Amino acid sequence: MKTITQNDIEDIALGAALLGTGGGGDPFIGKLMALSAIEKYGDVKLINIDELKDKQKAATFCMVGAPTVGVEKLPNFESLEKAYEEYQKYYGSNIEAILPAEIGGVNSMIPFVLAAMKGIPIIDADGMGRAFPEMQMDTFSIAGIPNTPSVFADEKGNSFIIKTKDSEATEKISRALVDTMGGSLINGVYLLDKSDLNKNAVPNTISLAKKIGRIIRTSKTAVDELVNDYEMFQLFNGKITDVDRKTSGGFVRGTAKIEGIESDKNKVCTIEFQNENLICLVDNQVMCTTPDLITLIDKETANPLTTEGLKYGMRCSVIASKADNRWRTEKGIRTVGPKYFGYDYEYVPVEKLIRDRV
Repeated sequence: MKTITQNDIEDIALGAALLGTGGGGDPFIGKLMALSAIEKYGDVKLINIDELKDKQKAATFCMVGAPTVGVEKLPNFESLEKAYEEYQKYYGSNIEAILPAEIGGVNSMIPFVLAAMKGIPIIDADGMGRAFPEMQMDTFSIAGIPNTPSVFADEKGNSFIIKTKDSEATEKISRALVDTMGGSLINGVYLLDKSDLNKNAVPNTISLAKKIGRIIRTSKTAVDELVNDYEMFQLFNGKITDVDRKTSGGFVRGTAKIEGIESDKNKVCTIEFQNENLICLVDNQVMCTTPDLITLIDKETANPLTTEGLKYGMRCSVIASKADNRWRTEKGIRTVGPKYFGYDYEYVPVEKLIRDRV
C-alpha cells in the first residue's frame, strides 16, 4: 500500500494525459478536483490488485461525454456523490475500492476524488491502459463482463440506472442520455472482485502515469527519455496548421493537420480523432492506428495536448506506443481497431509500421 499525496497527483495527471491519447477530458480540471479533495479529506491509499481482499468489490467511476463539453460544464463533487450513493443503493453493498475506467485525462482523476471523499483505496490498474471514446471499449467488456446495470448522475441532482441486454446497447442508450442531459454525466459501473481484476484489468497504470508525469515535469529531454525508456516512438515534429473539430452525439470528432519542422520539414502529418487520437498519417502513409497510442506533446513544455485543446500554431511532437496486448487480439481489434471507427485501414502494430518504413 502506498500513499498518494497532492505532489503525486501533479505527476499522475500529467502522465495520464499522455496515456489518454488526447482524450479522457481535460486533465487540469480533474487534477484541481483531486487536489481539492485530498486537501479536504486527506491522502489516498494506492493498493495493488492482490491487496484487495477476496470478498471485497471494486467499482469504476468516470465522466462520460464529449471532452469539449467538460471544459465548460465542469464535473462537480455533488454529481460524484450522487452517482456513488445510487450505485451503493442499487447493489446493496459497500464499495471497498475504486479504479479508473481509463487512465486518461479527467477520468484518471475522478477516482482519486471519490477515494478521498469516501476514505477507500484506489487500485493501481484501469480498464483500458489508455482512453477510448465508447463505454464498451474496455478490457472488462471484451472479457465478457457486462457493463450493465450502469449508474449515471448529473450536476443537477438527476440520476439514472440503465439495464441493457449487452454492452453495445449500454453505449447506444447512455450516449443518447448524455446528449440529452447536456453532453456529460458521471458514470459508475462494474462490481469487480480480485479475480476479475487479475484476469482483465491493465495493471500498474497509475504507477506508470506517475513515472511518465515526473519525466514530463522535470526533464529537459522528456521525449528522448520516453522513447528510450518506455518503448515509445517519435513519429513527427511539426506545427499545427489546421484543426477541423466539431462536437456531436456526445463526441468531439475532427482532424488536425501538422506541417513538418526540423527533420520532418516539407512533410505533412494528419491526425484523425474521436475524443482520442485514432489515426496518424505522414504524407498519407499510415504511421500508427488505434488501438496503439498516439499522443501530441507540446515542444516547449512537453505537456500532452488534448484533442479539445489543439490550436493553430502549436509546435508539437507526435509520439506513439504499443497498446496493451488485449487490444491486439482479434476481438480487441474488432472492438477498437480502425475499421470500427470507419477508417479503411487494417490494423498493423506500430512497431511493424515503423520498422517497415525505415
